[in-house]
Amino acid sequence: MTNDPAILPAQGAILLVDKAEGWTSHDVVAKSRRALGTRKVGHAGTLDPMATGLLVLGAGPSTRLLTHLVGLDKTYLTTIRLGSATVTDDREGERISTAEVDAVRRATPERISATAADLTGDIEQAPSAVSAIKVDGQRAYDRVRAGEAVELPKRPVTVHAFELGEPRYGLDDTGAPVIDIDATVRCSTGTYIRALARDLGNALGVGGHLTMLRRTRVGPFDVVDAVDTEALAQGGALPLLAPTAVATRLFPRLDLSAEQAVDLGNGKKLEVDSAVTPDGPLVAAVGPDERLVGLVQVKHGRVRAVTNFPVTAGGDS
Repeated sequence: MTNDPAILPAQGAILLVDKAEGWTSHDVVAKSRRALGTRKVGHAGTLDPMATGLLVLGAGPSTRLLTHLVGLDKTYLTTIRLGSATVTDDREGERISTAEVDAVRRATPERISATAADLTGDIEQAPSAVSAIKVDGQRAYDRVRAGEAVELPKRPVTVHAFELGEPRYGLDDTGAPVIDIDATVRCSTGTYIRALARDLGNALGVGGHLTMLRRTRVGPFDVVDAVDTEALAQGGALPLLAPTAVATRLFPRLDLSAEQAVDLGNGKKLEVDSAVTPDGPLVAAVGPDERLVGLVQVKHGRVRAVTNFPVTAGGDS
């Protein structure tokens, strides 16, 4: 075991972490700060303590990339329990309803599939009341834990896929009838999987909540490539991703000369061949040393910097 911090490159890095159950996203950030020897660490989308799976972290100047990673689509594996509802829409919350036996029996596989289809595509979803969304300056989950009834307004989200396994009919630990279903969900950012379970159960008239949630992908990044939290806590070498490698996976690449790299870094606008570099909302501008100079917009051959990526010793800019 070693507690020596990993060497953080001058432009920082992106780190993929497979969060264990019971850890908060803040716990992961705190351990990463120690492991990387820098205070400047952030993440591109939180996970509840009950949830496991992929957290995308940025360290040093690479935290500037996180703004452009937050909006990526995400993939989850989950287990939904139909037949009871909880205040948190997951197994950690107090139970607020239990369905009658006949209601659970009426939730046939065909009805469940049809209802899931109604929750697929572009939908309006009310986030779970136990969420980090602020209501009059206070987190919704704090208001719920204080005993308030919180109802958040619906917002548009996209569920690209809501794939269900075979329903398993049985009894919970109180002897009440339940249906457990494993599911894979691919969705836009801002989608609450707990709310999806709640809405599926409500539409079937039986209530629903999550008993397991695991995030497996964020955009092109997969949890199989992530370091687990135990290894993170031990410190030492970590599989760091260079910001150039990350940016060029997400955006088209524009190679710059040394002079162009300096000019762009100094805030000057560049002229490029519009036939070679098509217009785009974001393009990764890369210097001759494979350094990420910035994320830029290109319009009619003119390059404008959106986010610059400076180089500083120790990655602590």
